[in-house]
Amino acid sequence: MSESEIPPGEGRPVDVYLDLLSIRMDTEDYRLLLSVVEPVLRAIEEHRLSGLDLALDGGDEELPQEVRDEAALVIATAVTGRMDNEVVELEVDESGPVRVVTDATTAADPSRLDEIADYIRQRHRQNDELRGIAEVSGLPTDF
Repeated sequence: MSESEIPPGEGRPVDVYLDLLSIRMDTEDYRLLLSVVEPVLRAIEEHRLSGLDLALDGGDEELPQEVRDEAALVIATAVTGRMDNEVVELEVDESGPVRVVTDATTAADPSRLDEIADYIRQRHRQNDELRGIAEVSGLPTDF
């Protein structure tokens, strides 16, 4: 799907956000962004998001952090219908920071961000435990 093939919205926030990005971003970065978000937007449009595997790592090419962040914000805008989403970076463990998308109110609330970081830490611990169980059991560990 090319830029001209994105289904026209009726003032949908995601369409407004994409229009703003097309003006603000470098042309190549914007094209790269579209290549990442178009399959997701199509899946949302067709109500088949549940089976979609999404990774904002750019596949074979290195995806600039700005493009990753904007892709996450475009997808969040499409899902929530809100344009006040923000990318925040949280320190969750020794593995380094984790970037998450949240609404502006939550992004400005340190206690809520601590709760989110705690939840991510808990999920990491659970995944590590499950990975250990899977290894001992001879099961795949790519989750």
